[in-house]
Amino acid sequence: MFRKISLGSLGLTVGSILTVIGFIAYATGNATLNLAGLFYGVPILLGGLALKAAELKPTPYSVPTSPEIISLREQQATSTQNQLRQDVTRFRYGQEAHLDESLEKIGLSPTDEERPELIGLRETATDGAYTLILEFASPFISLEQWQNKQEKIEKFFGPNIKAKITQSEEQFIDLALIKQN
Repeated sequence: MFRKISLGSLGLTVGSILTVIGFIAYATGNATLNLAGLFYGVPILLGGLALKAAELKPTPYSVPTSPEIISLREQQATSTQNQLRQDVTRFRYGQEAHLDESLEKIGLSPTDEERPELIGLRETATDGAYTLILEFASPFISLEQWQNKQEKIEKFFGPNIKAKITQSEEQFIDLALIKQN
């Protein structure tokens, strides 16, 4: 639940409230509340602004996950699949894009401008195996370049992961991470 809360928005809200209370207390001559409001409110407000500026929003699910797939995930998902799903579906701070470092290590991010962008994810079953599908907008990296990195992707996200790379539409790549026994 807390993964879905923006710390930047929380800091802005709390900091704004405390700062306003501090100014009102100053105007009414309440020195104690004035100090508490201003000395806590302004730094929290500035911290909220800084977090908001460095915020990376969670990646949305393109298709809601059914209860059957959730049950399959609980039984079969690897720790890497779970960590990956949890990381991209929460607010992140100080990163350019989701999976930017991973794509760089795999060799699919020659520059920041050419880096594929994670735009969605979905969970499904492939021949009875839990599958996490990452959906990328990839206008600068072709399907062939992705397929040339398939073995490296499997090693990076493995063990017990098989990668299947497909092109859903022109300039859009689906990377399916399938649980293997």
